[in-house]
Amino acid sequence: MAKRDDRSNNVERLQSMVEHTEENIREAEETLENDSLTREDRQAVKAKNNRRGQSIEAFKNEIAEEKGDREQGRIE
Repeated sequence: MAKRDDRSNNVERLQSMVEHTEENIREAEETLENDSLTREDRQAVKAKNNRRGQSIEAFKNEIAEEKGDREQGRIE
């Protein structure tokens, strides 16, 4: 028998992922203040932060969907 999909803590898990990713962005921004970084390293950090920002938006969209599912009674 297949294991039941437990989505009861998805909102909390996704929110934790948002917070963790935001912290990574802050730390990367601090790294950019280091004058010893090469131009390529700076570009790499900025590109990664851009991807992190996109991930945060995706997480937030998924949070909204999960909250909607909870309100509709589709998740216990």
